[in-house]
Amino acid sequence: EVQLVESGGGLVQPGGSLRLSCAASGFAVRSYGMMWFRQAQGKGLEWVSTMNGDGGTYYADSVKGRFTISRDAAQNTLYLQLNSLQTEDTAMYYCTKTGSRYCLGDRCYDYRGQGTQVTVSS
Repeated sequence: EVQLVESGGGLVQPGGSLRLSCAASGFAVRSYGMMWFRQAQGKGLEWVSTMNGDGGTYYADSVKGRFTISRDAAQNTLYLQLNSLQTEDTAMYYCTKTGSRYCLGDRCYDYRGQGTQVTVSS
C-alpha cells in the first residue's frame, strides 16, 4: 500500500527557513517522479516543485532560488527545503507520487499525503 506522510511544517517569521519531509512507503522514491504542491486557504492547488526519477528538478517561478527539492533513497524520503520564506508561502504543502489519476494541468499524480501546514507570519 502506498503511503505518503508529510512533516516539518510550522510557524516561521518572514525570511526564515523550514525543511519539509515526506516519508514514503509502498514504493521507492528513487524510482518515481515526485512533486510538491501547496494550497493556500481559499485558493486552488498550486504546483511547487518536481523531482524526476532520474533526479532532474524543476521549480515554480515563485519559489525558484528559494526552495530546494531532494530525496534520500536510504530513508525513502522526499524533502523540500524552504528558505527566505515570505508571507505568500503560507499554505498546506502536499507531496505526491506522479501518476495519472489527478492532474493539475499537465502535472499528474496518483497519491497524495495529508499535508503539512506552513505559516509565515511576523
